Amino acid sequence: MAYKDYYDVLGVSRSASDADVKSAYRKLAKTYHPDKNAGDEKAAERFKEIGEAYAVLSDPEKRKLYDQYGHAGQVPPGAYPGGAGGFQGGDFGGFDPGQFSDFFQQMFGGRGGFAGAQGGFRNPSGQQVNIEDLLGGLGGAGQSRRFVQNVEGELQVTLEEAYSGSDEVINVDGKRLALRVPAGTRDGARLRLAGQGPGGGDVLLTIRVLEDARFELDGDHLTTTVDVPAPVAALGGDVKVRTLGGQIGHLSVPPGSSGGRRMRLRGQGWPRKDGSKGDLYVRLNLTVPGDLSEREKELYRQLRELRPG
Repeated sequence: MAYKDYYDVLGVSRSASDADVKSAYRKLAKTYHPDKNAGDEKAAERFKEIGEAYAVLSDPEKRKLYDQYGHAGQVPPGAYPGGAGGFQGGDFGGFDPGQFSDFFQQMFGGRGGFAGAQGGFRNPSGQQVNIEDLLGGLGGAGQSRRFVQNVEGELQVTLEEAYSGSDEVINVDGKRLALRVPAGTRDGARLRLAGQGPGGGDVLLTIRVLEDARFELDGDHLTTTVDVPAPVAALGGDVKVRTLGGQIGHLSVPPGSSGGRRMRLRGQGWPRKDGSKGDLYVRLNLTVPGDLSEREKELYRQLRELRPG
């Protein structure tokens, strides 16, 4: 299996800062998000690659190991049973089990998963190594040892899913696990599935909330933009506003409103732990129809004559 270089996947250099990595990821995730590329298998695969690359390069320890050893399948000699300097009974041959555990950290299938979950790992000689063999067969002849192993990964959710909460299913070592992402979950939040990892370890998930072109999140408040016809902005009137939760609200636009004006819908922002919500700010975008009738054009000409400049 050929692996792509994670730096190439995100289009950044090996000396890229954390901010550069995050910025590149967000731009690419927005471009290739499934919501914008329904039915496009190539875009879905690209989106998965982007998530895998970011999962490693955004984590200082994982990035350090990746820079040193490459992909998880390219484990240093001696990291597998039977290799030079490998495990003999309970001896780890000088290799730190804490580092060894990072090679089991994979990206969850779909919007998250574990890299290598489809087909396992390969040892330095290129032979396929099953994760069950690694976790259950590291003992000497005639004995079986199973190491309790915590595994980590990232789960990507849309802004709307993070807002309302969502039910997800992930695959860990061939086992399907159901979980609930609570309403109001923030980017970077951690979920723990106790005892669901290989050998009875825990599955630790970091939630990554994708950006949404329709809404901006700042603290507990959301901002969206709504189109307002020029006559409504001039004379006042109601316009419909779609909230992040999918509801349709009505906003009363005062007469003489200008483009860029911000108005507030209280209690329509991000959910808080106490059950309340922040506010939704609505930015007005004045619009003029591109297909004016002759009567409409005449009225605009009269308006221009009445208010020149």
